[in-house]
Amino acid sequence: MTGGPAAERRRVVVIGVGSEFRRDDGIGPEVVSRLQGEVPDGVRLLVSDGDPTRMIEAWTGASLAVVVDAVLADPPAPGRLHRIVVDRPADAGVQPVSSHGLGLGQSVALAQAIGRMPERLIVHAVEAADVRQGVGLSPAVAGAAEALTAAVLEDLASDRGPMPDHARPT
Repeated sequence: MTGGPAAERRRVVVIGVGSEFRRDDGIGPEVVSRLQGEVPDGVRLLVSDGDPTRMIEAWTGASLAVVVDAVLADPPAPGRLHRIVVDRPADAGVQPVSSHGLGLGQSVALAQAIGRMPERLIVHAVEAADVRQGVGLSPAVAGAAEALTAAVLEDLASDRGPMPDHARPT
């Protein structure tokens, strides 16, 4: 026997990467906080420190994983938003530079090597101004938080998403 309610449900996860104690690095957790009560039923919201093994564990088996993180750019443009879709093996060469020691690119490469990528991965990133120790987002990154949250919600809405409880077969 195959299928059933659990098999019909798409697994969707949003992972906010970062630490609220490293200024702009807290944008991932901030967006996850803003998403509370706003995402469709069944979408899992998580905060991660960016460790590759924990990231892979969080998105393994997901039909869609959305990652929100701060990035460092050269030249910097604090508050500028980026969206990267990784849904083909060739996309693994995308190496977003995270504000953490190990970037998301390493997590993607490792997950592909061991066969634990989500069906689709969307990375939403904002260029950081300040990732030193301290609490509170810089004005540029704080100003981008609403647009970043809206972009994640748009991706969740445009994805077929989890099947609502009332639509699942019994």
